[in-house]
Amino acid sequence: MMDFNGLRAFLSAGESGSFSTAAQSLHLSQPAVSKRITLLEERLGARLFLRTGHGVRLTQAGDALMPLAHSILGEVEAAERAVGNLAGNVAGPLSIVTNHHIGLWRLPEVFKRFTGDHPEVRLDLRFTDSEPAHQLVLDGAVELGVVTLAPQPPAQIVSLPLWKDTLRVVVGRDHALADAGSAGLADLARHRAVLPDLTTYTGRLVRSRMGELGLSLQDVVSTNYLETLRMMAETGLGWSLLPETMLGPELRTVDVPELTLTRELGLIHHRRHALSNAAEAFITEVSGQE
Repeated sequence: MMDFNGLRAFLSAGESGSFSTAAQSLHLSQPAVSKRITLLEERLGARLFLRTGHGVRLTQAGDALMPLAHSILGEVEAAERAVGNLAGNVAGPLSIVTNHHIGLWRLPEVFKRFTGDHPEVRLDLRFTDSEPAHQLVLDGAVELGVVTLAPQPPAQIVSLPLWKDTLRVVVGRDHALADAGSAGLADLARHRAVLPDLTTYTGRLVRSRMGELGLSLQDVVSTNYLETLRMMAETGLGWSLLPETMLGPELRTVDVPELTLTRELGLIHHRRHALSNAAEAFITEVSGQE
């Protein structure tokens, strides 16, 4: 019989690269996590982790098991939800992944209302960038995601748009472009940029717009924490691209017609996985429906 607890410990340790972090995530002791993984290794007849000076890393066998473990646990949890839904109760665990910006600026009041209305639901919140969040939903590792929606989502992802997120080019009060009012992409290309990583949805949009005009970003400081980007822009380190909701008195906006961007923020779930009653209730809450 498959050891589901061992698989959960394996996935958590494999994703975090640490038995101690996995233990915290699973609310277990580190020896308990180690024991579960050792039993799983004995059952499979293969070593799954190599110990390093900074934690653990997957062996070839561990790499091979990772997507299978995601799939197995996803199907098990989907079956548990489908059976549990028959009782009609809004209770039990609800795993949601989001990014730090949405978690800070969009969801606190939603979570407050939801937990007040449904105290029997146990929220399991995870934070990561929107791109890996889509993969977590695809793998069945989490039930819902509240993220920047992918421009072309995978076929198995259901996307529910919730908010428009208009992005503005901003600089600090002492930046060379602070009093310009407007500028072109060529002007921006001559100055340092502080932006999300260029592999993110937002970063790819900026790079694509630059490429259409034969321009490139010569000097980029990257971080995926928008609050850090705002701070760096405020201090004059470079120009940035931030949601209108984050603008403040220490920033100046620069109108750049070629870089008018609006992201869609919303909710995602797996098309083939039955949603729990808790997930359905959360979707209703975050959608503002009665």
